[in-house]
Amino acid sequence: METLMAFLTVFTHPQLLLLVGVGTFAGVYVGAIPGLSVTMAVSILISFTFTWDVLPAIALMIGIYMGGVYGGSRTAILLNIPGAPSAIATALDGYPMAQRGEAGTAIGVTTVMSFFGGFVGIAVLAIAAPFVSDFALTFQPRDYMLLAVLGILLVGSLSSGSLIKGIFAGALGLAIGAVGRDPLTFTERFTFDLQIMQGGISFIAVMIGMFGVSEALLQLHHVDKDTVKQKISRIVPSFGTIRKHLPLSLQTSSIGVIIGALPGTGGDIAALMAYDHAKRVTKTPERAFGDGAIEGLVAPETANNAAVGGAFIPMMTLGIPGDAVTAIMIGALYIHGLNPGPMLMIERPDMFWFIVGALVVANVFMLIFGLTGIKIFTRIVEMPRAVLIPLIMLLSIVGAYAVNNSLSDVYWMLGFGFFGYFMRHYGYPLGPVILGVILSRLLDDNWRRAIISEREDLGRFFWGIITSPLSATLLAAVILIFVSQTPLWTRVKAKLLSTDA
Repeated sequence: METLMAFLTVFTHPQLLLLVGVGTFAGVYVGAIPGLSVTMAVSILISFTFTWDVLPAIALMIGIYMGGVYGGSRTAILLNIPGAPSAIATALDGYPMAQRGEAGTAIGVTTVMSFFGGFVGIAVLAIAAPFVSDFALTFQPRDYMLLAVLGILLVGSLSSGSLIKGIFAGALGLAIGAVGRDPLTFTERFTFDLQIMQGGISFIAVMIGMFGVSEALLQLHHVDKDTVKQKISRIVPSFGTIRKHLPLSLQTSSIGVIIGALPGTGGDIAALMAYDHAKRVTKTPERAFGDGAIEGLVAPETANNAAVGGAFIPMMTLGIPGDAVTAIMIGALYIHGLNPGPMLMIERPDMFWFIVGALVVANVFMLIFGLTGIKIFTRIVEMPRAVLIPLIMLLSIVGAYAVNNSLSDVYWMLGFGFFGYFMRHYGYPLGPVILGVILSRLLDDNWRRAIISEREDLGRFFWGIITSPLSATLLAAVILIFVSQTPLWTRVKAKLLSTDA
């Protein structure tokens, strides 16, 4: 009975209900603006809410978190500028749909599927939190390293053309992510003795430049063409569409929960892995991936929202943050005299169930706010290009500057924008570059930890991989995916299919 009352606290207190709603609404629109991340918004909130009671403070933060993860898909679909890293994969098929006048359909699908993924993540948090957290604890540094390698192999899925160009783009992203001082030895890497490069290159600046500025430059070629009128007669996807993609959404939601529960990962990696999974299991998409496939929206949006519930699992059960936002929330709980982890589950189970209830309410508000205002949003892509292009540039500059309040990030953003323009002009995909930057630190840090833990002995390192069931499974997955991307496997697969026919 006490558990039920704690769960229903948000539902029965108008103030808490209002705070979750306001937070979710703000999160949707903060997430839609490139550079204004959810992490930034939640961290700023701590300074405003530390004098509040703990329940209102956490309610507001949860609303912003849930809304912000979804909000990044809006500008990804309409302008090809992901509002958040977790929306990178959404842009791959969402933007082509907007270019055909189907922005309303794309936003409707992402909203409903984000709600579904969020619900799955919350359900797993409520039912299986201790079990999933125990599984996450079994991950060693070598397993995180293999997970990063597995992610890097997604370049095949993000490369619609030449695999060689995709590999080059992914390697370029890894190199960009390595710029700056080594986190362990403080040795300079790829800095060329330049002060501006010693602190590394902001991932947000790279992402906004590659997607936003390059898109504005490409639009200059079509500045005199008429804009595409958007079809927004039907926003909510039909029941048949939802039922058709239900198996895929369940699979990718599971990916999101598991990846979200791994400390230091998050919705961006979950979304990219889910997108790759969708490409592998979908036999006959209505349209090709990268050209407006509905499956290309279903997979990343269910995964990145399911990762929200997953990120709370290690936070609540072990006191270990699943991502940057839950790390800030741990700090907020400490400020209010609470200690996240096993003792919190024993001493204050009401707090656990309050957070579950707040997540449910925020997920419902996200669905409501996501399905409203679409007609206004779609007017963005119907603007004359003479207005739209300066708008894209303005958003890009504001987004790059807002991260660190640094003009250096704006210069980097513009530089990578021009570079991204030439990459797109010559058929090089941008997705693998961003993927490489995301995974660079995860791969680098965990390779160091893994090899140091084995006393820098490669033999012990590889023996540990072979003898560990989890590491061996991840290694087998790496090999399988690598082989499946080779031209030889493609020819063998085509020959087998022709034989069966």
